[in-house]
Amino acid sequence: MDSKPMEAFVASEASVFMNQPPPHMSRPSIIIKLILGLLWTITHLAISFLNLWSHLIYSLECYVISSGLLRKYQNLHLGRLKCLAIVVDSKEAKSTAKVKQLLCWLSSMGVKYVCLYDIEGVLKKSFEPAVNASRDRTAGEHFGIGGNISDLQCSQREMVIDCLSGSDGKEGIAKAGSLLCSTYINGDTHGDGKRKPAFTEADMASALKAVGCGGPEPDLLLMYGPARCHLGFPAWRLRYTEIMYMGPLKSMKYGAIVKALYNFSKKHQNYGK
Repeated sequence: MDSKPMEAFVASEASVFMNQPPPHMSRPSIIIKLILGLLWTITHLAISFLNLWSHLIYSLECYVISSGLLRKYQNLHLGRLKCLAIVVDSKEAKSTAKVKQLLCWLSSMGVKYVCLYDIEGVLKKSFEPAVNASRDRTAGEHFGIGGNISDLQCSQREMVIDCLSGSDGKEGIAKAGSLLCSTYINGDTHGDGKRKPAFTEADMASALKAVGCGGPEPDLLLMYGPARCHLGFPAWRLRYTEIMYMGPLKSMKYGAIVKALYNFSKKHQNYGK
């Protein structure tokens, strides 16, 4: 049998088959797909509208708070706020002008102790030299560590700053554990000749302080960045910490910070027994 006529026949049949509409694309199925596509579009537009509306309400509320029109936000009672932690995404932490503005706002509100943190140590490199230069002037005050922000061109009340990075997290607890183990192995801390590995919370706190990773537990933690997490902030300092997400640092608002501090001042924490 000649192959050329066979090839011509197959090609003609294939062209006829390709020109025919697929059997599964019936009119009811097309209508259903159109309806589903329309419903998806409506749902997407509704969600986008709600997000836009909530953003407008949030911005308007922050503006009203910043203007001082709401009396309840004018006098903040921050007696319970002994330490405030600020967690910033490392990419956004490179905007030192924004961080300085944030510190000035917090100082004007009456915050006394701020712990700055980013996982890569950008804030440490930017602010720790100034903190170390002024540390001697505030020794023994405000938990005995930190510095003031007189060099940040913010003529407000004195505020202590502590800078942390990812090295103060897992690496810090590893150094403290190594110090405790070496102390246990090299000496008898019990005095009765019996070596019992009984490390207490106070022992760990002393070890963390000895390796330079100690400090107060924040009462409130404000997170700035795209992720809703504390980005590796030392977990042992967050046992009773209230955590609030504030959005990107580039869009921070004075009214949002005032509202966060006000909401914290109205909260009641049960620490248990």
